[in-house]
Amino acid sequence: MILPRSFYTRSDVHTIAKELLGKILTCKINGEITKGRIVELEVYKAPEDKASHAHNNLRTKRTEIMFQLGGCSYVYLCYGIHSMFNVVTGKQGEAHAILIRALEPLENIDLMKIRVKTKKKDVLLCSGPGSLCKAMNITRDQNGIALSKQTSTIFIEEDGYNLASDAIVKGPRVGIAYAQDYAHKPWRYYIKNNPSVSKPYIVTYNF
Repeated sequence: MILPRSFYTRSDVHTIAKELLGKILTCKINGEITKGRIVELEVYKAPEDKASHAHNNLRTKRTEIMFQLGGCSYVYLCYGIHSMFNVVTGKQGEAHAILIRALEPLENIDLMKIRVKTKKKDVLLCSGPGSLCKAMNITRDQNGIALSKQTSTIFIEEDGYNLASDAIVKGPRVGIAYAQDYAHKPWRYYIKNNPSVSKPYIVTYNF
């Protein structure tokens, strides 16, 4: 079942993030289907979050999509090279986003290998947000996609996967030292002991 838009339009981005763990990200791009289970993500909560692109409600051509009603994609380029796939959440104007950091590959793994051009183990093909987008063929062309429509090139599904609350680990986000006091917020969530979670494995906090 594809997650409805109402799943994303709630205001508590942390609740949404934890509930996204274990869900399936499906891409149907250029007639090719790939799927992976979401195992790691990070929360970016505007306007107070100094790591958010929408910090202090900054509205630019790039960030405008973050201010739309939750349930759409926000895809940006990191260092002008790597695509990063985010899920926009919340009410219109709230500008919350969840960066999907890692997937457990599920379907069309051989195609993922071709796209990533690596000899990594299968479980690591979508480990890290840049590798994830390569494997799933997500680019800026998918920016602003409605994630609740089966006709979309990207959507997120529920398949009955059960994840116990004690299987969710939280810790600080990766690569945001510039965010000062927000660099240490435990806003990264991942599934405990899942081999597809990206490195570095860092000190975590009790949930």
